[in-house]
Amino acid sequence: DIPNANTIIINRAHMFGLSDLHQMRGRVGRSNTKAYCYLLTPPTAGLSAEARKRLTTLEEFSDLGDGFKVAMRDLDIRGAGNLLGSEQSGFINDMGFEVYHKILDEAVAELKEAEFKELFERDPDHNELDLMLQDCLIETDLEILIPETYVSNISERLSLYSELDNLKNQEDLLAFSSAMKDRFGSLPNEVINLVESVKVRWLAERLGFEKILIKNQLLKCYLSEKKKDQYFQSKVFGNILQYVQKHPNSCSMKEYQNKLTISVKNINSVDVAFNVLEGMLLISND
Repeated sequence: DIPNANTIIINRAHMFGLSDLHQMRGRVGRSNTKAYCYLLTPPTAGLSAEARKRLTTLEEFSDLGDGFKVAMRDLDIRGAGNLLGSEQSGFINDMGFEVYHKILDEAVAELKEAEFKELFERDPDHNELDLMLQDCLIETDLEILIPETYVSNISERLSLYSELDNLKNQEDLLAFSSAMKDRFGSLPNEVINLVESVKVRWLAERLGFEKILIKNQLLKCYLSEKKKDQYFQSKVFGNILQYVQKHPNSCSMKEYQNKLTISVKNINSVDVAFNVLEGMLLISND
């Protein structure tokens, strides 16, 4: 691990896996010095078809941020079995692995609640939170983004968005914010709002909302039409009803096209939206 090294020579490169080769060539060129990676192999005519594909992939994807493309090509070369292969996944290459994985998770969750409901009711980990959505969409006219003036490289911004989207708890979120501050300087308001919007999404998911709309100083929370009776009998939904009843001047509840919508007025920031959703979740039964 020598940052100033600018050359690596890999002998018998055809014997290594694609991910191994990609990782090894990444050991050089991590400073401002231009780097070179030499792959030594027997004549290509004597190599297997898969070995030639691996070497061609390394030639084709050599730019910064191409690791995901290399991984997907490796998956294509080696195969992924029935679950991720063409027999089951169909158009995974067109929709992308992450979208396919999300759809797969939703299908598994639906089976748990329908065909295999009795089996998972006996599971101690199958609790009230399992009734909630796995994901929630947020739409807003507020500025929640990583500005180009803060992180100029577009690939780096996309990587940060992806990393932020995959965070699961408060500790990881604090570590992410701290790392951003160390790398790029003090967080601008747009990034602070972006980080806070993640906490808003977490609360919305715990409350069972499929979509949150924050526009024109109005917060709209949408419940899916697929919600089961068990959700509407849960404590979480009871808390939502109590919150609406205790704030009649600012809150209202309506049903439109089989979707239940909760609207809250005077929402002029992400922080205010967070406080409202937290109030719905933690409202007292007194």
